[in-house]
Amino acid sequence: MLDIIKKASLSAVGSTNPVAVLYGTVTSVNPLEVNVDQRFSLTEDFLVIGESMTEYKLNIDGQDVLIRKGLEIGDTVLLLRYQGGQTYLVLDRLVKPS
Repeated sequence: MLDIIKKASLSAVGSTNPVAVLYGTVTSVNPLEVNVDQRFSLTEDFLVIGESMTEYKLNIDGQDVLIRKGLEIGDTVLLLRYQGGQTYLVLDRLVKPS
């Protein structure tokens, strides 16, 4: 009986696809568009962008200093698909090791 309950619960969780991790490439910045694995493109209507992915400048002594750059065309990003598959979180920008 316990095995049947375990199998049923695992099947239910698996069929809902709670989270998926995907890679994408930024193809447009304004408006934002990300191509996912060369299969489909996501527009900004489907994307949630964390603050760490936005440009941040400070004005120090009359001069703008770039603290953090925003997303740029060609950036590879790590995406998390929310349950249900309609919304994607841009988690981080991926870099190549040097």
